[in-house]
Amino acid sequence: MLRQILLVITLFSAVLIAQDKKILTYEAFADLRRVDEPAVSPDGNWVLYNVRKYSLESNTYTSNIFLTSVDGKTSRQLTFSPTKDITPIWSPDGKTIAFLSNRLGGFQIWTMALDGGEPKRVTNLSTQVSGNGLVWSPNGQYILFTSDVFPDCETDDCNRAHNDAAENSKVKAQLIDKLPFRVWDSFKDGKRSQLLLLEVATGKISDMIAGDYDVPPIDLGGAHDFGFSPDGKTIIFTMNTDPKIAWSTNNDVWTMPVIGGEPKKISTSPGVDNNGVYSPDGKYIAYCSMERAGYEADQTDLKLYEVATGKTKNLTEKFDRSVGTLVWSRDGKSIYFDAEDQGYHPVFQISVSGGEPKKITTKTFDLLSDVAQGAVIVRRSSMRMPSEIFAVSEDGKKSTPLSNVNTAKLAALEMAAPEEFWFIGANNTPVHGFLVKPPKFDPAQKYPVVYLVHGGPQNAWNDTWSWRWNPMLFAAPGYVVVMVNPRGSTGYGQQFTDEIRMDWGGKPYEDLMKGMDYICSTYSFIDKDRIGAAGGSYGGYMMNWMNGHTDRFKCFVSHASIMNKFNMYGGTEEMWFDEWEMGGPYWEGANRETFEKWSPYNYVQNFKTPTLVVHGELDYRVPVIEGVNLFQVLQRKGIPSKFLYYPDEGHWILKPQNGRLWYQTVHTWFDQWLRQPAP
Repeated sequence: MLRQILLVITLFSAVLIAQDKKILTYEAFADLRRVDEPAVSPDGNWVLYNVRKYSLESNTYTSNIFLTSVDGKTSRQLTFSPTKDITPIWSPDGKTIAFLSNRLGGFQIWTMALDGGEPKRVTNLSTQVSGNGLVWSPNGQYILFTSDVFPDCETDDCNRAHNDAAENSKVKAQLIDKLPFRVWDSFKDGKRSQLLLLEVATGKISDMIAGDYDVPPIDLGGAHDFGFSPDGKTIIFTMNTDPKIAWSTNNDVWTMPVIGGEPKKISTSPGVDNNGVYSPDGKYIAYCSMERAGYEADQTDLKLYEVATGKTKNLTEKFDRSVGTLVWSRDGKSIYFDAEDQGYHPVFQISVSGGEPKKITTKTFDLLSDVAQGAVIVRRSSMRMPSEIFAVSEDGKKSTPLSNVNTAKLAALEMAAPEEFWFIGANNTPVHGFLVKPPKFDPAQKYPVVYLVHGGPQNAWNDTWSWRWNPMLFAAPGYVVVMVNPRGSTGYGQQFTDEIRMDWGGKPYEDLMKGMDYICSTYSFIDKDRIGAAGGSYGGYMMNWMNGHTDRFKCFVSHASIMNKFNMYGGTEEMWFDEWEMGGPYWEGANRETFEKWSPYNYVQNFKTPTLVVHGELDYRVPVIEGVNLFQVLQRKGIPSKFLYYPDEGHWILKPQNGRLWYQTVHTWFDQWLRQPAP
């Protein structure tokens, strides 16, 4: 009898707890902390990381640095800045940390002793220090970093004079003679990213690379785009020296003596090479490598370069996944790396002598950061949990949380676990997806659906938290959220990824339609008459493509979308992308037909579905004219439509208040067209 009473009490308590849980709102979403940049101490026993706190009121964030032991038993906050302290690193003796801070204006390098004392600023550059990372030399003498400088300047006084002249001039015109002159959401203003060396004892700063090259390159970089050899005598970095970078992906790994000299290129692929890291004994360099020129989503292999002989071998030639971040084991006998794998992001280990990679973690989304004593350090997340720092044992059997900044907040929120499904897509190929149910789900009810299509297109929906397109936030108002990884998605083998090339609205569209067919026929709680779809970038392109090819959707949200592939090629700063995807420049060979075939503007005569258009003025990846084009067509045809235009945002909506408006507008749009009675 006592056991029955306890069981009833337990079940009743569980019901009360479930009833007490709150539905995720944007305010609660924005209040969650963001954990990033873990760095392991030289002795392998401690981890630094930063925590970002966003504020809707101030419309920005603050960030401070924390310290935790690898066993998770000891933790404390190190900095208490009302501004931004980011990118922490250790001195080689483990007694001092360096980090970037804007507490006195622009971002500069600061140092702080771990045993107490106030932080000390050690740089004061007019060009500031870029957020590409900091690396302390093994001998403690130098810190390697980057800053955006003018190529013709050898001193900071020269850079300051250039900046002051541009700011004070009444003429804001620029005479531009090469590409690219814009990247993502910013103009380069004639500057380049320069690799700089800070002498810690004296504060002296030296330029490391001659020539008008960006280090790291403007795009397609790795987690380790510059660093030192173990003896501190050599630097390693990634650089692209092609004269026409706007249509080149030929990033390479280089080395050079710290004291100066000619850089030496160690990679040979015509594609992307990056992420070069020395082995602990300095005998090898591991790096990531793509084979095909001009393709930013090619198979990424792990290559091993022998310093003494110059010989290179491919460790993952038979591994049909792309290597992400890599770190050496502390004994130098193996390498850890992470890789996308069917909706997850596990950590693998491979011996430097060869063999098959061994999966260390499974059914998790782990971003590899570093190696500690007896553990690898990862940032782990899921669709229901933003990133936290974990120490994972080298055999993967034990995971210890080292941060828990959101545990209490998440416990108060009701978010359904994502469900996986597989179906047969185009050409009888298995295709994977996720489904998220709304809070307070009742299987006896019929629910409207929001169908999310990811961008990239070489990207994927994974079981990870998103700060931009968050499935839980889409589901919160009462929608079933469906996400499919169609042809072109990553993590399902290179052939699956490659099959979108020159077929943008072909097999990917068929996969998406068959995915929705499967959902409607499999789940009884789906209301197939109330389905809306949303996507950004390539996902936005697909909204426009769908509008010209089907009427099964009640409404669309088309964010940063593409209407005209000719305009896209002529307006983007990343020309290599369209050259690969469409077969080359549109004036060569039969490429014009490909550009025409896959441009949604050719099918506007079929458009009829209500569409919310979203675009940012500062989007130089997909120019804003594409959104204007779409909205004007919709208005001219009399199709219900609205245009959410951001003059101060780029490809992504990053400012907290702008993000709130985005979700409010999108939710209102879906409510208008998907709530019963439907219009």
